[in-house]
Amino acid sequence: MVMNGKKGVILGVANDKSIAYGIAKACAAQGAKVAFTYLNDSLKKRVVPIAEEFGSGDLVYPCDVSNPQEIKDLCESLKRDLGEIDFVVHSIAFAPKEGLSGRFMDVSKDAFRVAMDVSVFSLMEITKELKPIMSENCSILTLSYYGGVKYIPNYNLMGVAKAALEMTVKYLAEDLGKDGIRVNAISAGPIKTLAAAGISDFRFMLKWNEAHSPLKKNVTIDEVGNSGMYLLSDLSSAVTGEIHYVDSGYNIMGMPAVKFDEEGKPTIAWNGEK
Repeated sequence: MVMNGKKGVILGVANDKSIAYGIAKACAAQGAKVAFTYLNDSLKKRVVPIAEEFGSGDLVYPCDVSNPQEIKDLCESLKRDLGEIDFVVHSIAFAPKEGLSGRFMDVSKDAFRVAMDVSVFSLMEITKELKPIMSENCSILTLSYYGGVKYIPNYNLMGVAKAALEMTVKYLAEDLGKDGIRVNAISAGPIKTLAAAGISDFRFMLKWNEAHSPLKKNVTIDEVGNSGMYLLSDLSSAVTGEIHYVDSGYNIMGMPAVKFDEEGKPTIAWNGEK
């Protein structure tokens, strides 16, 4: 098992349908010891059973990343219970509802600040605070989305945050490379998660990606989880600063590969095949 003896923490598991859960599952299956965090008491009720599923019921900690003290407290708890850690998963993002709809130019400064603080700066702050307990070959992983590279309807402010997050990955990778610490991101295709519920017309996004990706399917949390495990393990020991796409190839497409009928169903491919 490629992660035997590895210990780490995953921030941002919401339920057993979240991408972070898929990563935890893949890591645990390969022998890793996984700690978890929760935002508030409401989410704690969901996270504790997940931690228990992976034999980590005693490794569940509060961590609201907008509260610097809770990040410091998390570091002390991990140091006490795990000693050094070998991986960190940052699966945290948030933008106020007003930032996900309407005209982009109308986004308020407060909404912009909150989105950047929670979705981007939190990666920097977590890295800085946990750095003293990171092993020499520690791997840090965060989650991005194609909306940080290209315009995606109804993604608005979160797209700008993801763009900033991806550049943060690259700058952190360079900064921490001298310490042997790697930093990467996964850009997953759309998946029906709790976070995705806040995006308008998400069901259409799923159908669109399925129809236009080379593999003609949407990805699963298990597929993303396996890629996450690879980036967190020694299998990717020479990989850092990368944005790894797990989206059935959708990101390579320059234009739709199929035509649609009046009901919105794919009919004929541009190459003439039915």
